[in-house]
Amino acid sequence: MTQLTEVDPATARKWAVDGDAVLVDVREHQELAEARVDGAVHVPLSTFDPAQLPNADGKKIVILCAHGIRSQQFGQYLIEQGILAEAYSLTGGLAAWMEAGLPLDTNPS
Repeated sequence: MTQLTEVDPATARKWAVDGDAVLVDVREHQELAEARVDGAVHVPLSTFDPAQLPNADGKKIVILCAHGIRSQQFGQYLIEQGILAEAYSLTGGLAAWMEAGLPLDTNPS
């Protein structure tokens, strides 16, 4: 499969908690100070290097940003460049995650 798929926040969280997915936050450093998903790997778009992507060991890669636009664009880019065969974009981004009442890192840095 070579595609980008949208995933809702509740499903992404379940996958992450169950160990089936790695969450990749592509927001910039200053955005992390506002809120951060606990356990998400930070890979800012402005300084992207493919080596920064975590080794997912067969897990799903779920990309998240503030509202879901950058994650869609970035996920599609990763697939088109052959960096990933499949990726997931968090529908609505961090805003939707928060609206769903899902937990955040209580000590963002």
